Amino acid sequence: MIRQSFLKIVKPTAPYLKLTHRNIASTAARMAEGDTGAPKSGGAAQGDAFSKREAANEDFYVRQKEMEKLQTLKKKIEEHKNHLEELEKHVDETMQQENKK
Repeated sequence: MIRQSFLKIVKPTAPYLKLTHRNIASTAARMAEGDTGAPKSGGAAQGDAFSKREAANEDFYVRQKEMEKLQTLKKKIEEHKNHLEELEKHVDETMQQENKK
Protein backbone atom coordinates (compact mmCIF):
# COMPACT_ATOMS: atom_id res chain seq x y z
CA MET A 1 0.00 0.00 0.00
CA ILE A 2 2.80 2.42 0.82
CA ARG A 3 4.59 1.39 -2.36
CA GLN A 4 1.55 2.15 -4.49
CA SER A 5 1.11 5.55 -2.94
CA PHE A 6 4.81 6.31 -3.36
CA LEU A 7 4.71 5.33 -7.04
CA LYS A 8 1.71 7.57 -7.62
CA ILE A 9 3.62 10.49 -6.16
CA VAL A 10 6.97 9.83 -7.85
CA LYS A 11 5.77 8.59 -11.23
CA PRO A 12 4.30 11.83 -12.60
CA THR A 13 7.18 13.96 -11.34
CA ALA A 14 10.17 11.73 -12.12
CA PRO A 15 9.59 9.25 -14.98
CA TYR A 16 13.35 8.66 -15.33
CA LEU A 17 13.39 6.82 -11.97
CA LYS A 18 11.44 3.93 -13.43
CA LEU A 19 14.06 1.49 -14.73
CA THR A 20 12.17 -1.65 -15.61
CA HIS A 21 14.20 -2.62 -18.67
CA ARG A 22 17.30 -1.64 -20.58
CA ASN A 23 18.16 -1.92 -24.23
CA ILE A 24 21.31 -3.97 -24.72
CA ALA A 25 22.99 -4.49 -28.05
CA SER A 26 23.30 -8.21 -28.65
CA THR A 27 25.26 -8.06 -31.89
CA ALA A 28 28.81 -6.93 -32.43
CA ALA A 29 29.52 -3.89 -34.54
CA ARG A 30 30.50 -4.88 -38.05
CA MET A 31 33.06 -3.09 -40.15
CA ALA A 32 32.65 -2.40 -43.82
CA GLU A 33 35.50 -2.37 -46.31
CA GLY A 34 37.64 0.69 -45.76
CA ASP A 35 36.59 1.18 -42.14
CA THR A 36 39.28 1.28 -39.53
CA GLY A 37 40.73 -2.18 -39.11
CA ALA A 38 39.19 -3.70 -42.21
CA PRO A 39 41.67 -5.10 -44.73
CA LYS A 40 41.56 -3.79 -48.23
CA SER A 41 40.49 -6.24 -50.87
CA GLY A 42 42.20 -6.76 -54.21
CA GLY A 43 41.63 -4.80 -57.38
CA ALA A 44 42.34 -1.09 -57.58
CA ALA A 45 43.14 -0.87 -53.85
CA GLN A 46 46.26 -3.03 -54.27
CA GLY A 47 47.65 -0.84 -57.03
CA ASP A 48 47.42 2.31 -54.96
CA ALA A 49 50.80 4.06 -54.69
CA PHE A 50 50.22 4.96 -51.04
CA SER A 51 49.48 1.32 -50.15
CA LYS A 52 52.61 0.15 -51.92
CA ARG A 53 54.74 2.78 -50.19
CA GLU A 54 53.25 1.92 -46.82
CA ALA A 55 53.91 -1.79 -47.34
CA ALA A 56 57.49 -1.06 -48.41
CA ASN A 57 58.06 1.10 -45.31
CA GLU A 58 56.68 -1.63 -43.05
CA ASP A 59 58.89 -4.26 -44.70
CA PHE A 60 61.93 -2.02 -44.34
CA TYR A 61 61.18 -1.44 -40.66
CA VAL A 62 60.78 -5.16 -40.01
CA ARG A 63 64.01 -5.98 -41.86
CA GLN A 64 65.85 -3.29 -39.93
CA LYS A 65 64.64 -4.64 -36.57
CA GLU A 66 65.57 -8.19 -37.60
CA MET A 67 69.06 -7.05 -38.55
CA GLU A 68 69.46 -5.35 -35.16
CA LYS A 69 68.39 -8.56 -33.41
CA LEU A 70 70.82 -10.60 -35.52
CA GLN A 71 73.67 -8.24 -34.68
CA THR A 72 72.95 -8.51 -30.96
CA LEU A 73 72.79 -12.30 -31.23
CA LYS A 74 76.10 -12.41 -33.10
CA LYS A 75 77.66 -10.22 -30.43
CA LYS A 76 76.39 -12.55 -27.69
CA ILE A 77 77.69 -15.60 -29.57
CA GLU A 78 81.12 -13.99 -29.84
CA GLU A 79 81.10 -13.18 -26.11
CA HIS A 80 80.19 -16.77 -25.28
CA LYS A 81 82.94 -18.09 -27.53
CA ASN A 82 85.47 -15.87 -25.79
CA HIS A 83 84.19 -17.05 -22.42
CA LEU A 84 84.53 -20.69 -23.49
CA GLU A 85 88.08 -20.09 -24.65
CA GLU A 86 88.95 -18.55 -21.29
CA LEU A 87 87.42 -21.54 -19.50
CA GLU A 88 89.37 -23.97 -21.69
CA LYS A 89 92.60 -22.11 -20.94
CA HIS A 90 91.83 -22.23 -17.25
CA VAL A 91 91.11 -25.97 -17.40
CA ASP A 92 94.32 -26.58 -19.35
CA GLU A 93 96.35 -24.57 -16.82
CA THR A 94 94.89 -26.44 -13.87
CA MET A 95 95.50 -29.79 -15.61
CA GLN A 96 99.16 -28.87 -16.23
CA GLN A 97 99.61 -27.80 -12.62
CA GLU A 98 98.12 -31.08 -11.41
CA ASN A 99 100.37 -33.09 -13.76
CA LYS A 100 103.50 -31.28 -12.50
CA LYS A 101 102.78 -32.20 -8.92
